[in-house]
Amino acid sequence: MNNGITLFIMGQQGLAVLKALLDKIQNSVQLVVSAHNAAVLNDYYEEIKLLCDNYNIEFVDRKDFTGTDSSYAVAVSWRWILDLNSTKLIVMHDSLLPRLRGFNPLVTALINGDKEIGVTALFADNEYDKGNIIYQKKIEITYPIFIKDAIDKLSALYQKIIVKIVRSLLDGDSITGIIQNEALATYSLWRNENDYHIDWSFSSSRLQRFIYAVGDPYKGAYTIANGTRYRILDALPIEDKIIENRVTGKVISINNGCPVVVCGQGLLKIIKMIDDFTGVSVMPWIKMRTKFS
Repeated sequence: MNNGITLFIMGQQGLAVLKALLDKIQNSVQLVVSAHNAAVLNDYYEEIKLLCDNYNIEFVDRKDFTGTDSSYAVAVSWRWILDLNSTKLIVMHDSLLPRLRGFNPLVTALINGDKEIGVTALFADNEYDKGNIIYQKKIEITYPIFIKDAIDKLSALYQKIIVKIVRSLLDGDSITGIIQNEALATYSLWRNENDYHIDWSFSSSRLQRFIYAVGDPYKGAYTIANGTRYRILDALPIEDKIIENRVTGKVISINNGCPVVVCGQGLLKIIKMIDDFTGVSVMPWIKMRTKFS
């Protein structure tokens, strides 16, 4: 590698990668490109820009990017196709490929209750997340876990991987990667606001994982009652009852100001809930005759 790398980075993971390189391998970054993300509460754009300013690293907003002459570029949490001509592009992805190619793989893994999560560094390919795998790291997790805590754990893996890759490049090592096993490939679809709507037909344990998986830095799982949208930020599965006329989404009881809601399997005690319009807590809850939908 005869010059510094270009980073296309967003979010906490992107910031973690930049910090690791600045801390461990000085003068390894030539250019940083970033962009805003309206889908999250904090996109870390300003933090990334400030860090570049502090270290006198060229920073460019995505809309102003015109090209790079770096030998290698690395994309972290990047959402757009990159055409970099002769620059070799390495992508860092929030899953253990070939499983969970695509969008929001960490969210999907947490909702599904995966016991292991991880990060994959791979070469970019004509088809997304299908290139040769360079490095992978994984960790075991236990539930319940908020996605913010899972991101913290993955960010540490990102840092270890990026330092290993850049040191290999600086040493002149050849990085080729390993072909993915297509028979093991799975995909995670993109999400929009509708996908944060709670489906009360799911089990209470799955719904808790869902609520935790789409919380901060995302806007949170929502439900609707009497024409008002609420964001549920924390909830606890509790022991089910025999309900002979079971209707999911109905409040069966109120426990210390917390509504207990009937799910497809089990009951869910809502611990933290806010009005989506005002952002104000609506707890304690007093409306027994409520059906969330």
